[in-house]
Amino acid sequence: MFRVERARGPAWYAKYRLPDGRQVQKKLGPAWTERGRPPAGYFTKRTAEDWLRRTLDEARQGVLPGMVRTGATFADAAAEWLRYVEVDRRRKPSTVAGYKAIVRAQLLPAFGELPLESVTTSTIERWLAGFDRSPSTRLKAVVLLHGIFQRARKVWGLPTNPVADVEKPPLSRSGDIDVFSPEEVWALVRAAGTEQDAALFLTAAFTGLRRGELLALRWRDVDFAGSVIRVRASYGEGGLTTPKSGKVRSAPMVPDVAAAIARLGTRQWWISDDDLVFVGESGGYLDGSALRRRYDAALKRAGLRRLRFHDLRHTFGTRMIGMADIRRVQEWMGHANIQTTMKYLHYVPRAEDARLVAEAFRLLEAPAANPAESS
Repeated sequence: MFRVERARGPAWYAKYRLPDGRQVQKKLGPAWTERGRPPAGYFTKRTAEDWLRRTLDEARQGVLPGMVRTGATFADAAAEWLRYVEVDRRRKPSTVAGYKAIVRAQLLPAFGELPLESVTTSTIERWLAGFDRSPSTRLKAVVLLHGIFQRARKVWGLPTNPVADVEKPPLSRSGDIDVFSPEEVWALVRAAGTEQDAALFLTAAFTGLRRGELLALRWRDVDFAGSVIRVRASYGEGGLTTPKSGKVRSAPMVPDVAAAIARLGTRQWWISDDDLVFVGESGGYLDGSALRRRYDAALKRAGLRRLRFHDLRHTFGTRMIGMADIRRVQEWMGHANIQTTMKYLHYVPRAEDARLVAEAFRLLEAPAANPAESS
């Protein structure tokens, strides 16, 4: 440790040599020469020596930044992590596509060409401070960074994960959900461009199936006698996977949905149980992006608010939570966690709550005092 007198004031420096012979010189910060506790960022001789002891401890443990030269860039580590989640962990194609989009658009421009070991906690914090995106995007980016560096520790022997000490961006959720009324659902169905789109919109709102689950629906999954639809698969990003929860489930099928789906069965004289219910132009899966565009066009024709296709599923959840117990709604919607279903609870009509409050305040009412009696 040594102190250097500079024109702007004295500063503390540290110099040390790594086991491979490389010498490192680092400026700790300005020297504090006044009395009392130094402000943040300033060093006294004692705090500079404390820094040195911590550095020596890290060197002995093999976790001192700079001691390991991986020979890899952040781009290499990101590519390896994406391969790992897609091939080894077998994440769904839609999930991997989302990861790739964040890596390509947000992380590679910031860190791509940097040597892996040069990306430190302070490097990430400085980037995050200027990362002007929505709270959810910021949080997703930090979570992905953590995964990339965690994988890099195993593959390249990186001593530490620099993201471990980065404070996660706060994410506040209002819990508010914007949904369709039953009248709006029917208006959307009437405005659909084709009979198939009309049946698909109606099924989404009245069963709560996700878009990928609707695209993967086959005739063997539609039980007209039992009035249920069995959800066995999901389609997205060109791949067929299990439903999001990983489990097969059943959703109730009301007569209106059954009738709409049955009409689709008259499109051709012979249908196999393995055929898709909602068919694309070439007889294969519907294109999700094209479906979204047709949905938006139907919203415009019907004069409805610009709600997302996924809000048809929320419409089902908010209507059913007032009619069935929460466990049953969880089962119908395929939520792996009951906490996800609980976001609909504030839509449960509770007229008795207002009655209880009214009764409580009536009990507090006291008759007006009679002056004559009090005298």
